[in-house]
Amino acid sequence: MLIPSIDLQNGGVVQLVQGDRLAIRDDDVFRWVRRFEHFPKVQVIDLDAAMGTGENLALVRQLAGRLSCRVGGGVRTVARAQELLEAGATHVIAGSSFFKDGAPDLAFAKQLSDAVGAARVIAAVDSLGGHVVIHGWKTRLAITPVDAVRALEPYCGEFLYTHVDAEGLMRGTDFDAILAVRGATTRRVTAAGGITTRDEIDRLDALGVDAVVGMAIYTGKLDV
Repeated sequence: MLIPSIDLQNGGVVQLVQGDRLAIRDDDVFRWVRRFEHFPKVQVIDLDAAMGTGENLALVRQLAGRLSCRVGGGVRTVARAQELLEAGATHVIAGSSFFKDGAPDLAFAKQLSDAVGAARVIAAVDSLGGHVVIHGWKTRLAITPVDAVRALEPYCGEFLYTHVDAEGLMRGTDFDAILAVRGATTRRVTAAGGITTRDEIDRLDALGVDAVVGMAIYTGKLDV
């Protein structure tokens, strides 16, 4: 399944290369809402909340009223997760908060899972150079994505695996890395990072893996 992404920053839709360099900005958020309304799932990430520079909660509420969306960005507390669910998100995505002192923070993972239900939690595991990265992909941990997924499996209903090495480059993704994560868990896996073509999406779908796509859609390379 193709899951379009809407990354929010300062009230607009953006696409960043490698999570850093701004490549696209569009202040007409609802132009994309209209394009994505027929999709069964849309991914919304509040980058301002993720970076601790603000938030777009009012906008998230509007999007959740029109789209079936999973929402992430700044989910560092149970209260934030509950706030997003109350705003209309179907699921919450948590990433960096699931790691502490270089290892999975199972205490927080259990706390969040108990509070909102594991089925509504998507654990984001981001990988760069074969290791988990957190804090906007700036902090590299010793742990591998496979080890992280195995540890966090009891506390979520789904994993979002982002292959940061390919993120925003539109050169294709790493199927071996995705398959390693897929093989490490019984939970549903959604993949992101470099996915560009319909062929890649179809190949992932055949493996039971959903595909989050951003840059290829916003540049027009992938026609939705």
